[in-house]
Amino acid sequence: MRIGIVVDSGCDLPSDFIEQNRIRILPITIHLGGQDLVDDRSPDKTLDFYQRHLGAKGDAGTSPFSVEQIKNVFLSELVIDYDFVFCLTIASSRSPIHDNAVQASFAILKEYKPIREQAGVSGPFALRVIDTQNLFAGQAITAVEVARMIRDGVNNPNKIRERLEFLVHNTYGYMVPRDLHYLRVRAQKKGDRSVGWFGAMLGSALDIKPLIRGYRNETGPVAKLRHFDDAASKLFAYVGRQIERGLLTPTLCLSYGGDLAELQRLPGYADLAKQCRTAEVELVTSVMGVTGAVNVGEGALAVAFAAAEHELDL
Repeated sequence: MRIGIVVDSGCDLPSDFIEQNRIRILPITIHLGGQDLVDDRSPDKTLDFYQRHLGAKGDAGTSPFSVEQIKNVFLSELVIDYDFVFCLTIASSRSPIHDNAVQASFAILKEYKPIREQAGVSGPFALRVIDTQNLFAGQAITAVEVARMIRDGVNNPNKIRERLEFLVHNTYGYMVPRDLHYLRVRAQKKGDRSVGWFGAMLGSALDIKPLIRGYRNETGPVAKLRHFDDAASKLFAYVGRQIERGLLTPTLCLSYGGDLAELQRLPGYADLAKQCRTAEVELVTSVMGVTGAVNVGEGALAVAFAAAEHELDL
């Protein structure tokens, strides 16, 4: 059975991983300064976004693929190329793309048969839309696992689905923003009042950085840390302790809102990378996509892994 993977462009994966595993991207449109930028995770577009600091004003809006657009992607390509597709979406609590994909799936399953017949492809087609209940690097955990299972020869969609549903409920995504004021502006634009004016001003004055966690479709601050570099160091050390205790999948995903050379220079990164090699944990690093950057600001650090339920230990 030919099994395919679809993610939206909020999912932070490196371009070579996307290409090697033939992952299809559902783009998100960024509305910026009167112009539209399609975030399809193109390395050139992403690099240009950061070099030109296009999101600096925080006035961008986003539009996920509509029901009709998602349907057209599947019917024009995917129903021919694959027999089963897993569509992994950003947390449904943060974006309508999951609901759009679910609605599109009904039409896809009704309309695919003549398209496959015309292309000379026999047999049925099926898909499963899965809410990753996480953001950015957190979304990547499930995508990496599906790709691994496919490479290992698992061709039973039910086994993959069961594995994914287990991981979704046990994936921890963490993010440290550089600019708390920017994060507040973006949150208010989207109607999210979790970062108040006073907190943003106080955080900027004292260089306090919130540690934001994505877990089981809930996103919010779980700790306050002083200085970005110190926050990164503490976060990396915490992740290292989770690796020692044992992860539920041999994967650690990191994304950074800028040049990855800056990520690699953060205190604690080198030790964490070495620990991953020793523990045979795959370290997947990616430039944070445009979708992530316009929502949380440049220079943000995101980390994700799957582990048994536990208390945050910094």
